[in-house]
Amino acid sequence: MKILIVKTSSMGDVVHALPAVSDIRRLRPGVVVDWLVEAPFAAIPRLHPAVRRVLPLSWRKWRKSLLQRETRAAMTRLRDELRSETYDLVLDLQGLLKSVMWGLQARGPLVGYDRASIREPMAALCYQRTAAVSRELHAVERCRRLTAAHLGYPLPAERPVFGIQAPPPGEWRAPVLGAVLIPCASRPEKLWPEAHWIAIGQRLVQARLKPVVLWGSDEERARAERIAAGCDGLVPPFLSVSETAAVLGQARQIVGLDTGFSHLGAAFGAPTIGIYCDHAPGLAGITGPGRVASLGAKGEVPSLEAVQAQLEQHLTPLRR
Repeated sequence: MKILIVKTSSMGDVVHALPAVSDIRRLRPGVVVDWLVEAPFAAIPRLHPAVRRVLPLSWRKWRKSLLQRETRAAMTRLRDELRSETYDLVLDLQGLLKSVMWGLQARGPLVGYDRASIREPMAALCYQRTAAVSRELHAVERCRRLTAAHLGYPLPAERPVFGIQAPPPGEWRAPVLGAVLIPCASRPEKLWPEAHWIAIGQRLVQARLKPVVLWGSDEERARAERIAAGCDGLVPPFLSVSETAAVLGQARQIVGLDTGFSHLGAAFGAPTIGIYCDHAPGLAGITGPGRVASLGAKGEVPSLEAVQAQLEQHLTPLRR
């Protein structure tokens, strides 16, 4: 049996779909799994040994230039690649019109959530088969339940297993006994005060954990350098998603904003604190096999004292 998972974005959502693949590997070991995902996040499903083939999609880029010849050619190449295989199931874990549009390009029955469960109800009209999954569940659990319903196995009682393996370090290597700070955000409203980050970094140094401060843009790099200067931290060069995964995979502690890399670090099992400054973690909070916490809510920026208290709980086992 061959299936195509359609879970294209964002990074955190892609991470949340990984346990469903682990369930397939354990309960349907003969199933071959391919994955359609936005190109910037393609490195993440490649970390899972049960994913045979990853098909990168550049819809976020293409939709800005649909009339250009290069865009149409790239879309045609992806469509041809999708149709080069015949799938027994095309499983849309995204539940959006854009994911349906690309899922329909593949050869095989497209299945997904029913109208009451899906994020965009119109998309449910395109499925050959649907399943009801409560919207009151965490995103990880929703993916697991939808997959179990369409592949016909009982919902596993075990805790989610992300099943990913960190890639080997690239040219830049983080300290062996290191921590990772992720002060990166897509909007200013999501940012946490730099002075707070410096205080957290200083506490990590006291615990003999060298802070590595991540960044992804010029503005974020300047912020990372200011934070690192205040806590004797390190600022790496620009890292790809795969290179960042290697750093996260060996971290002893992670403190990050609501960003995909915070979710990825937790999936590796690192103790992780997620800081939410602009909205509540809700049903997409930090989750993983290690000690995790999501602090903050809409209009409730976590205080430095709250994050410090949570960090002390994480550091206690390291002091033993």
